[in-house]
Order: sequence, then structure tokens, then C-alpha cells
Amino acid sequence: MKPSHIRLIAAVGLMPLLGLSVSVSVADLPGEGPRLGSERLTQEAISGNAMTLHDIRVQGRRIFSTPFNQYDGYGDGPMDPANPTAFGGRPTLQGNGRFLRVNGLDGQTCLECHAILSNATIPARFGVGGVGGSVTNAMFLPTIVDVSDAAGAGLASFDGRFINPPFLFGSGGIELLGKEMTADLQALKEEARSLPESVVALTTKGVDFGVIRYVDGEFDTSGVRGIDADLVVRPFGRKGEFPTTRSFDVDAMQFHFGMQPVEIVGEDVDADGDGVVNEILAGELSALSIFNTTLERPRQLIMRKEERQGFGVFHNIGCAECHVPALMTRSRTLTYSFPEVPTDPQVNVFFATDLSADPTGFRRTRGGGLLVPLYADLKRHDMGPELAESFGTDLDAQFTTARLWGLADTAPYMHDGRALTIAAAILMHGGEAQQARDAFADLDEVDQARLLAFLRTLRTPARVGDDLDE
Repeated sequence: MKPSHIRLIAAVGLMPLLGLSVSVSVADLPGEGPRLGSERLTQEAISGNAMTLHDIRVQGRRIFSTPFNQYDGYGDGPMDPANPTAFGGRPTLQGNGRFLRVNGLDGQTCLECHAILSNATIPARFGVGGVGGSVTNAMFLPTIVDVSDAAGAGLASFDGRFINPPFLFGSGGIELLGKEMTADLQALKEEARSLPESVVALTTKGVDFGVIRYVDGEFDTSGVRGIDADLVVRPFGRKGEFPTTRSFDVDAMQFHFGMQPVEIVGEDVDADGDGVVNEILAGELSALSIFNTTLERPRQLIMRKEERQGFGVFHNIGCAECHVPALMTRSRTLTYSFPEVPTDPQVNVFFATDLSADPTGFRRTRGGGLLVPLYADLKRHDMGPELAESFGTDLDAQFTTARLWGLADTAPYMHDGRALTIAAAILMHGGEAQQARDAFADLDEVDQARLLAFLRTLRTPARVGDDLDE
């Protein structure tokens, strides 16, 4: 690989931040310099078929695990008094110059928050791409943090989002499902355009997203449910915000690390004024997204009699209506695009991989697709006022259905980790899930135990990344 796109560091601009003389070349001192190194991974190297999947995954894991520093472009530049909560111009905690914690700038690596393979063991087992414990919760865009209850509300107040990091295992199957469902919904949208005044049902893979009509030259989306009006399935993010892992990573790089992607700010552009350009290249984000989507999938243990009975209870009380045990894809091949067009997942494809092959190893179906046992429907649902966030939007109480695969290994539960056990999580359900929650509460102890026994067969992978350690 050629050493191209070497980072340009404005040494003079960095010296005041580092408290060093302009005459000293700081990056040449022992242990100093960017952790990504000088040889950077370009998009051309990946899209030109010069690299194998294994080599790309190795590079993706490197990006996932690299502790970025100021030479890489970690952190924001000078504070923007006009918009101090936006990427690029955030203040830092006590003026430390790097960390903020309550609105990003809260870690150095993806691995810090996605590292627990199983929380069901003592001590926990670790693995790249796992969940995060409560201490790694992200605090997104708060403007009020009232720990001492100065407002007299009887509780500590927080008006942002509090987010517990999920695992990434099996995300390739989720992304493929989302892309196929989006393609279906876009086709149904065009069907509505061709049949003015007609009501067209928005159903894909058995999931009902409401209805749409084309009236007087425009779409009536008032009947759309559990998805945005653009009919793009966004399975990543608890609110259904991101259609792909790449789109998630683009946002996360800026929020958590202040690392600005070239595909957002432009090549050789120092948009945050921190003295560093080309902080994350398109090729590096491509490798990261390919790594994330080719991690091993979660597994299910062989069910004994009690657990099979619990699976029946799961269906009988209505859990499976949202936590759909499995969805099937039409294809086995996940494609990657750059740049991405959310409404058309098949444009600008530069790479593809077979998700039925190792390490993902999804089970093939007779129809040529894959079985994805996610226990979810990739749709947003109203979960009631008790779980509502205080973010001030119409989506405060709405969340995409949590995927239950891997459940037994991934405490704490719910979007913010407030439930420390599975039963507690069930009993916190409200809104559209209230009926199923009440049905669980009304079960006798034997059936509750059966249901929980079934849920505890849903496990994370036994091991991850072994092929990359060779």
C-alpha cells in the first residue's frame, strides 16, 4: 500500500495548544505523533480490489481500536460561542483542552465502549465489538445537568439522551435486512405514485409500516408508522437514525472523538480549527464499516423442554409481535456504497461480501437469502412515558425494537441501561408494549421462569476475531 494522504499537521497552530516552543518539532519526539501513523488507507485501495476481505478487516479493527490523539485530530478546535454544543466548536471540561464527556469527546477509541463480550460471567469476558457497561454510557447533547436538584423536582435532572452502547455482532445481517426493506418501501412509494388517490400498504418482510397515498401531486405520509416519511429503514441508533454502520460511524467519529471525516468536511480542510486536516479518510471509514458488518453473529443455545415452553409463552403473551424471532433476506450479499444514497442502497457500490461465509456465517435459506434471528422488526414503537427521554422531540418515547439476540450476555438493559435484569426490563415496557408487559406480570411463577429460561438461550458469539489474530 502506498503511503498516500499523509496527514498534514499545522505545527505552528498546534504549538500553543501543547505549550511548546514553535522551534520544536513535537511530532518527532519519542512517543509523539499520530496513532494512525503516516501510511493511510485510501478509498482507492479498497474499491480497486487491491485488498482481500481479511486485509480490510484487519485495517478496520485497527481503526476501531486506535486511541486517537491530538496529532490525529482528536478533539475540537476553539469553542464556538454561537453554537457550543455542535461538532467542532465544543468547550472542554475545566479547560483541559481535550475531553468534555457530557456531550461527546468522551473516549479515545470505539473499543472503549464496545468491549464486553459477555456480562453473564464473573469476571466479564471481553471481545472487540461487544457491549459497554453503565460507565460507558454516552450523554448526548444535554444543556441542563442538575445533580443537586436545584430545580426542586425531587430527582436529578438531565435534558439530553443517555445511551448505553450496544454490541456490533451480526450487524451485517441487520444492514442487509434494512437495505432490502428500504428498497421494498421505495418501490411501494412509486406504486402509490402510479395509482393516485389509492391507499398503498407499506409492508415488507411481514412488518407493517402503515400506508401511503399520492394525492394532488404529492405524497400523503400521515399514515406512515414507525419510520420516517422518506421510507428509509434505519436500523442503527435507538431512535432509528442511521441506515448503515458507515452513517453511524461518520457521526460517532465527530461526536465521541472530534475526528472529522473527509467525506463530511472535505479534503485538506481543517473545519474545526484544531490544526489537523484529513483526520479520517473515506477509505478508513470504509474499512471500519466492513469490519463492523463482518463480525460474528450472536447464537442461540439448543433449547431444552423448559426453554421451548418459554418460547411458546413468548409468543402467547405477544412479545413476538415486535420482537420478531427472525427475518429473511433475499440475498446473501451485503454491498457497500460510497457515497451512500439512503433511498437507493444499490448505487455507488464499491465492495461486497457474502454473509453466509465465515466469520459471519448466517444460515442460508432455500430462496437464496439468509435467516437473521434478530428478535426485532427494525421499526420504531412508542414505549410509554416512563421510558421517554427528555430530549424535547416527538420521538422522546419512541425507540426501535431492541434486538434480543445476545440478550443473556448483555446486561444492563433498555436504551440507557436502567434495567439491571431481564425481568426488570420487561416490567419497564409501556406504550405499545404495555399489554405484553401486563401479560408477563400476570403469569404464574412457573411460566415467568420458562420465559426467562428461553431468553437466556440468546447468547453473544462464543469467541470473536480469531481469524484476525493469525
